[in-house]
Amino acid sequence: MTFNIKIFGIVQGVGFRPFIKNLADNFFILGTVANKGSYVEIFAQTSENILKNFIDAIKKNSPPRSAILKIDATEIFTEKIFSDFKIIESTHERGDIFVSPDISICEDCKRELFDKNNRRYLHPFINCTACGPRLTILENMPYDRERTSMKNFPMCEKCSEEYFNKNSRRFDAQPICCNDCGPQIFLKNSPEKNLDAIKKIRKIILQGGIVAIKGIGGFHIACDAKNFSAVQRLRDKKFRPQKPFAVMFKNISAVEEHCFLNSEQKIFLDSPQKPIILLKKRNNSSLLTPHSSLSKNVAPQINKIGAFLPYTPLHLLIFDLPDDIKNFPDALIMTSLNFSGNPIEIDEEDFDKNFCDAILTHDRKILLRADDSVMNFFKNQPSMIRRSRGYSPLPIFIEKSKKISVLAVGGELKNTFALAKNNLIYASPYIGDFGNIKTAEIFEKSVRRMSDLLEIFPEKIICDKHPRYQSVKIAEKISAEKNIFLEKIQHHYAHILSNLAENNYFGEVIGVAMDGTGFGDDGTIWGGEFFICDAKNYQRVDSISKFIQAGGDKSSVDCWRNAISMMKNKNFAEEIFTAEKVKAQKFLLEKNLNCIESTSCGRLFDAVAAILKICEKNSYEGEAAMKLESFAENFVGEVEVKNIFSTEELFEKILEKVLLGEDRNFLAKYFHAGLAEIIFEKVLKISEREKIFTVALSGGVFQNILLTELVVEKLEKKNLKILLNRMIPANDGGICVGQAFFAIR
Repeated sequence: MTFNIKIFGIVQGVGFRPFIKNLADNFFILGTVANKGSYVEIFAQTSENILKNFIDAIKKNSPPRSAILKIDATEIFTEKIFSDFKIIESTHERGDIFVSPDISICEDCKRELFDKNNRRYLHPFINCTACGPRLTILENMPYDRERTSMKNFPMCEKCSEEYFNKNSRRFDAQPICCNDCGPQIFLKNSPEKNLDAIKKIRKIILQGGIVAIKGIGGFHIACDAKNFSAVQRLRDKKFRPQKPFAVMFKNISAVEEHCFLNSEQKIFLDSPQKPIILLKKRNNSSLLTPHSSLSKNVAPQINKIGAFLPYTPLHLLIFDLPDDIKNFPDALIMTSLNFSGNPIEIDEEDFDKNFCDAILTHDRKILLRADDSVMNFFKNQPSMIRRSRGYSPLPIFIEKSKKISVLAVGGELKNTFALAKNNLIYASPYIGDFGNIKTAEIFEKSVRRMSDLLEIFPEKIICDKHPRYQSVKIAEKISAEKNIFLEKIQHHYAHILSNLAENNYFGEVIGVAMDGTGFGDDGTIWGGEFFICDAKNYQRVDSISKFIQAGGDKSSVDCWRNAISMMKNKNFAEEIFTAEKVKAQKFLLEKNLNCIESTSCGRLFDAVAAILKICEKNSYEGEAAMKLESFAENFVGEVEVKNIFSTEELFEKILEKVLLGEDRNFLAKYFHAGLAEIIFEKVLKISEREKIFTVALSGGVFQNILLTELVVEKLEKKNLKILLNRMIPANDGGICVGQAFFAIR
């Protein structure tokens, strides 16, 4: 009997065909296996009983980095008789496409990397069937070497033997290479190459220098995370006075020396995706909890460190190259090489070489940017902040969807876009913040590349309603040029939809959207909203207290502006802020210049941080809110807030306590407890009135773990069902998923 088997899912770039070949040989099955672009196809000549066992074995023993979504098997009638089982040449067929994200070096390759008897000893590009670059080197599907940037590196004889040997770990591994035939490492504008180049980089870092390092999805900028001067110099170079830097640690032991790490976090930290995880700093000096020796300017006034582990062989060699350098640091600042929210750089020709002391690069081309993914944890489960390398473009599966192809362009900050087709939504890797021509150019280029790769050619475009967003202007431009229907949906509704999409929830919910700013349907600024909504419709039923947001774009930067605006008695402002600031803001408010009505929860955080003298000016997005959360966490003990029914009352109460000189840590905790109580009471009233018992929380404010804990705890006590963003960011990086969900629903 001959059977045709189609396997759908992440089955390309993860060693699936060699796995099938070896499994078929074990079952004495004759036939073929091939990539088909959107699936793996098997022709198997065997009995019905053996076929069943074969399929069961595929499901149970599939490669660790694969993800099977569906297996279709049908009997066919053919006169062809197979003599063995072969991997045959890939062919291309249309259909749903599943691309493996880039995955970190595996343990087997790591052992070989430092094995003096292995021919790939210290090879910076070592990989196998189970690990290595995928999305970032891929031109189009199906996933074969000639359609990747590895096509420029012909295999040597020894690599070729491994590639075609079914018993090899590198059987059919597309990026296979070695020291003789792989890409080369070199220093820009310097003669050193390969290991000599890596050694020089190590020396520069040890001496307090700053270096650029080309990785899988772009360049990092690196220095010693324990060297205050080096970190400060990097801050000055990058115009980043306060924003926390991510730290790459040599190994798990180094992470635990500087951060608190539980078992759930450890699993994700050392997973094949190797995301950056926000971990609590070790700041208490004792035998049980030693004080971290990381420089204090790595994450100023923040209680957490963005920690991650080496995920490429080059990273491992930078930490552990066997040379004469002693006492190399076990923690490096390893932050994306970009400026002011721009996309990560992928070409050394695109940035100023004077920005750093050396540039370590290589000649394997990056075809699609992929910044590092960033993750927090809530109740021992992930809470994604930036979904990119390792996770994108794994699709989100939506039931009951329309047969339509969609481009959702996302928001203005933390931009990602999404392409959707049938019941799948593919969110792009992280792009960056709009606001300059370069981001717009990279956005459009990335859309074209992913559209071609996934074979999704939009019949509809979805964007935000904000008339001044650059993302909206690009959507309008693409719509006009290609004559594609354009639809606009409200920002905060899209936040809630991203939550519903991730949870595959289609019923009516109370949607609570808390974030910075978004264009409201009434022409005002929204940002603290309560909806009754489902996947198709929404109704705004409440909000936090309205205030006049004065100062235009400056009000998102200058926290003191919002604090003065929110004060009922503006005379109190002079006891906290300079006379010049008070006079300037009073003038705008009295003359109604550059003023607009707002319900922004993000600006409420800014205002409270300002009157507490925690942060008067945001040097990066969310700075005031992050520092406010850290101060609140410093207060040990419960805080109860009573008889506060609006955010206006809450702010006035905190202002009163500030003027009485109460402790800042206590007041930061008081604010979180008060806001949680207000959200809880509003949700409870809506639930009782409308008989809706499911609540969806979304928006960037719910990245605040303390606030989320307080809100969820209160709602759960009333037996309400809570839906949260987990693997799709609650911030603006998840908006594209909500937009796409609306379109295909």
